Parts: sequence; C-alpha cells; structure tokens
Amino acid sequence: MSAERKDAVDAIIEQWAAVRPDLDTRAMEVFGRIYRLSRAMGDRVEKVYAPYGISRGEFDVLATLRRAGEPYTLSPRLLSSTLMLTTGGMTGRLDKLERAALLRRSPDPHDRRGLQVTLTEKGLAVIEEAVAAGLAAQTAALSPLDDEQADQLADLLRKLLAGTQDSEH
Repeated sequence: MSAERKDAVDAIIEQWAAVRPDLDTRAMEVFGRIYRLSRAMGDRVEKVYAPYGISRGEFDVLATLRRAGEPYTLSPRLLSSTLMLTTGGMTGRLDKLERAALLRRSPDPHDRRGLQVTLTEKGLAVIEEAVAAGLAAQTAALSPLDDEQADQLADLLRKLLAGTQDSEH
C-alpha cells in the first residue's frame, strides 16, 4: 500500500500491530472504515437536507410515506416499526413535520381509535427534491469507484449485512 493511500484506520491498525502483533485486525479494518464512512455520509446528507428544512430522521419519515405510494398514507405504528423508532420518537418527528405542513395526521376511517399520517402536497414536493439531492451527494461520494466496483461493493455489503442479521437471531 502506498503512503498516499493510507487512512486513519491504517494508522490505528499499525498501532495495534506494534503493541499486539498477535491480533487479527481485519475486522477492525473493515468495520472501522464502514463506521467512518457512515458518519461522514450521514453528516454530508444532513447538510444536503438542511435547505429543505428537514433532518435525516425527518427525511426518513417523509421518504417512507413517499415509498408507500399513493395516497402516501401509513399509520404511526407502521411508520414506527418500519423506521425502528419508539412511539415517542415518532411522535416528536411527526409533530415537527406537521407544524411544517409536510404531513397531516387524521383519524383512520377503518379504526376509530387509530390515526393515519399522510404527506401533504408540500411534503411530497420536499421529499421529491430532497431524495434527488441526497442521491446526488451519495453518487458523488461513489465517484472514486467505477460501476463494476460500486456493484461489487454493494454485493459484498449486502452479504456482510445479511450475515450480521442472521447472527442476531
């Protein structure tokens, strides 16, 4: 590996090799880079979404409603489970998005005790623009890779993710 290709994770690996040469640090090399990449991209898309008045968490709510298809409506419970949020965490996001007129909550016509959450026209316009801007930022970050490398990386990460999810059960 050339000196210009070294990164912060390489420095950490070299330090461990100096004090604990018996350790196999391959997992640290992979997951350390995944962690750093996730944080860097999270910060980057957070900045991309800011002009739309939304955070990444709020983007996730709007995007989930958008992906549901017309009429862009889901129950708060389904939103919470899809996004792996507590009902309290979801309520806070919904409150902010409703105040911004990006969604509305209304009684569920099929369940007198339930609510439904629906994207407003403004919310639909915001998510359409924000998703395109976020994907542009992510695509730009992939630019050091050619299409084949990006596909290979996606396949390897899918396999790794599936393996970690299998071990959770």
